[in-house]
Amino acid sequence: MRKLADYLTLSYRMEIVKDKDEGGYVVSFPELPGCITCGETIESAIVNARDAKRCWLETALENGYTIMTPSE
Repeated sequence: MRKLADYLTLSYRMEIVKDKDEGGYVVSFPELPGCITCGETIESAIVNARDAKRCWLETALENGYTIMTPSE
């Protein structure tokens, strides 16, 4: 069974989209359903995305959810 540190080393695809309605940028990870965040700048969105990914993975591990790896 993988641990949080193992999942954090994997290269999950990050999608960044400009938010035309609210401004800023929205970031999601397609392999991690529901893992989404935003930021005023691309840089802040990426920082927020790293935090969101960590929180998403921690929660999934704590609750015993299946976590896809990027190669799946």
